[in-house]
Amino acid sequence: GVDDLALFPDLSDELRQVPVADLIPRGYGGDARLLNVFDSGGTTGAPKRVVQLDDWMRHSTAQVDSRLREHNLPVGAQWLTVAPTGPHLVGDVLQRAAASLGGPGLSIDMDPRWVRKLIATGRADEVESYTDHLVEQCRRILLTQDIGVLAATTPLLERFAREDDLLERINGSVRAIVWGGTHMDPDTRHLLATEVFPEVPLIGMYGNTMMLTALLERAGLDASQPCVFDPVSPYVFLSVVDPATGERVAVGERGQVIVSHVSKSMLIPHNAERDTAVRVRPAGGHAGDAVADVAPVPTVKGETVIEGVY
Repeated sequence: GVDDLALFPDLSDELRQVPVADLIPRGYGGDARLLNVFDSGGTTGAPKRVVQLDDWMRHSTAQVDSRLREHNLPVGAQWLTVAPTGPHLVGDVLQRAAASLGGPGLSIDMDPRWVRKLIATGRADEVESYTDHLVEQCRRILLTQDIGVLAATTPLLERFAREDDLLERINGSVRAIVWGGTHMDPDTRHLLATEVFPEVPLIGMYGNTMMLTALLERAGLDASQPCVFDPVSPYVFLSVVDPATGERVAVGERGQVIVSHVSKSMLIPHNAERDTAVRVRPAGGHAGDAVADVAPVPTVKGETVIEGVY
């Protein structure tokens, strides 16, 4: 069962140096269609690396599309993705989501690793200047294009709230906001949903490179309820455990998030995430745990966790 995934060691650190060719399962023979190689954000050290094969990409895109449609996202609308692209999985997930809903996906140029370096070395003025650079890229798009879906990180949404022209434009024409990448605490989520962007539905997205996909907020929740993310059975499993004992915490209790990815294209079992969350029972048909109110751990293996703009 799902609990047996805990019998595996966490091998994810090996993904920092393993040759890409070694990540393609031999079972494909010569038929593996490698689409992309993605890096993790490097929040906890050197980036980890995974491969995206065609069959998994199609499955991931279909499940993200299905969950977005549960939230009644507009079909055919243009998207603006305010998130890392290039070697980062999240940009690919969001661009494919836009395409699956029939809309073109616009994006900006964001380098989250550089921002983390600036924060780590106390260069606050440069962080502010770089954030201004990101906001200006967004402004040029938002004020000239008909953007129906805005996908952005929490820090950028908070920054948009300080810009009157962007605030007016988003509330006036954007029909949905998908937030993710960095964490959003319940108070911030409630404030953004009820006071900053009261006319625009906010939909949470939780995912990372080791999942090889993204989880969308459970449909039907309002800003006063916890933001719940369900797993993607039988491929992505979540467990919430006591980090001291490794035992699963009780439903309603907070613990460390453990993620396992099990598919034909990749096996990443029992990966200890840089997140804590409240354990929730999953929606019907899913195995393992669902998670709510995801928050960062302060340190990983002695290293301070820095989120930055993503």
